[in-house]
Amino acid sequence: MSEEARPSLWKVPLAEVRLGPEEVEAVAGVLRSGWLSMGPVTERFEEACARFFGVRHALAVASGTAALHLACEVLGLGPGDEVLCPAFTFVASANAILYTGARPVFVDLQGPHDLNLSVADAAAKVTARTRAIMSVHYGGYPADLDGLQGLARDRGLRIIEDCAHAPGAVYQSREGPRLVGTLGDLGCFSFFANKNLTTGEGGLVITNGDELAGRIRTARSHGMTVLSWDRYRGHSFSYDVVARGFNYRLDEMRAALGLVQLKRLPAANAARRRLTRAYQERLKDLEHLELPFLAAPEGAAHHLFPILLQDPARRPAFMAALARQGVQTSIHYPPVPSFSYHRGLWPDYPQGLPQTEAAAAREVTLPLFPGMTPEQLELVVKAVKEAGA
Repeated sequence: MSEEARPSLWKVPLAEVRLGPEEVEAVAGVLRSGWLSMGPVTERFEEACARFFGVRHALAVASGTAALHLACEVLGLGPGDEVLCPAFTFVASANAILYTGARPVFVDLQGPHDLNLSVADAAAKVTARTRAIMSVHYGGYPADLDGLQGLARDRGLRIIEDCAHAPGAVYQSREGPRLVGTLGDLGCFSFFANKNLTTGEGGLVITNGDELAGRIRTARSHGMTVLSWDRYRGHSFSYDVVARGFNYRLDEMRAALGLVQLKRLPAANAARRRLTRAYQERLKDLEHLELPFLAAPEGAAHHLFPILLQDPARRPAFMAALARQGVQTSIHYPPVPSFSYHRGLWPDYPQGLPQTEAAAAREVTLPLFPGMTPEQLELVVKAVKEAGA
């Protein structure tokens, strides 16, 4: 929404997008230019992202799902291959693997203190067919990338980082602080409307691999050798199709939004961090809930603020009580193999995922967004305390 207030269905919504005059003017400039599809503004956005993340290549795409699919595609995943992946994630993570014909093998969580995947469980589930690990940085909190890198080296696996929740998050690696998305073979980001950096729809793939970047650049635009913008500039009169490709391009309006949002990202993440600390201080001693990531190292992007209720049976009543106070909540996430479509693919679920099942039954997501006021936070805290009384 604009930086001016507008009526809301909720006193405290789960998330809130604030776009100001700079974003409006950026999009208007694109409209005035007359060039709307992938072109010069997208190129500038990609260059800015490459500088921000300190990587050789940043490639803008249509969505976070497209980013993940392209990552799986250019790694050559296909039928008969297996990819280790958390079940406690948005369904796009697993679907991107399925698009290639490969099979997700679901890995359990570390536990209620850390809702990221367990490296020990991942190692136990490696088989001769395992080709890659898809690591999701849940809620903006970095997964154990040192452990995953060690596992990948030992077993000859590739790493895809699903950074949909974590743009700008810093991982405290053994070799020093590193931005998430830069430690695996490919880092994938989502710019959906509720994300820390938003373009409405859109995504990004980053990599230091020249060959991987070249494959993504071709695959995101129908496998074509030359884009419309190149032809417009007179670089070529025709094109060839050299690979299986997709229509996964980002348009200029979203790239213009991304350029402005990228400048705002550090301050927005800092605001999320302050709010998270305020939540933690006020809620950490409540007996009816547990706070994941309470001891997490510095550097998270704080996309979500999840809590775990001690009694899963009370979750519907708890969420209803907050709703009556005008506080929107959600659940992140039902485990992927619990969905009707996916259940048929994994008939043995929930076998092998005890921590995932336990956390998924108890999780509630509280509101968190950079523009959240102290009064809104106190309203949420009061509602949480009363709902647990």
